[in-house]
Amino acid sequence: MRCTAPRESLRRGLCRDDNRVHAKYPFAMKRHVDPRLKNARALAVLRIAVGLLFLIFAQYKVFGTQFTLHGGFEFWINRFLQDGGAYPFMAPMLRGFVLPYARIIAFLVAYGELAIGIALTLGIWVRRASAFGLLFMLTLLFSSNYPGAGAPLWQYFGASLDHSVLALCFVTFLIGDADAVWAVATRPEQD
Repeated sequence: MRCTAPRESLRRGLCRDDNRVHAKYPFAMKRHVDPRLKNARALAVLRIAVGLLFLIFAQYKVFGTQFTLHGGFEFWINRFLQDGGAYPFMAPMLRGFVLPYARIIAFLVAYGELAIGIALTLGIWVRRASAFGLLFMLTLLFSSNYPGAGAPLWQYFGASLDHSVLALCFVTFLIGDADAVWAVATRPEQD
């Protein structure tokens, strides 16, 4: 049985069929739990968890100076280039654009992670944050997860797991309704 309640009712966990007693078990006063509510809650848990991860990543960059002002960002970019982790098409961009503007980009990374973390944790501007998060993860993937020219196809996926999994989370938040429950800002109900 499917709940036909509008979106606002789903947020509150209500369904028109909540108190219906099933004919097979007339004495079991089990409430009908809408599967859409379960899915919305699961997606919200994932959204909040990813948001908290980004807050953890951002806190030392924003509240400390090592990453932004004292070469931490440059260290990682140089390491990606020296270790051969950058995809061949990305290496010239890292050398020619990212390193010359490293300090500005380091601040963009730090405060971008903070903004993504806040947005996902609180459930505000989730789709915008997810779009930027997906772009950020793809940039990191192509900057640091190159397995080498002769690597078999599976190694491309294996090398990218630390960024591709988060990228898939962001795709899910983009196409799903990740802010349906447990979000500070709620969108108006659409019928």
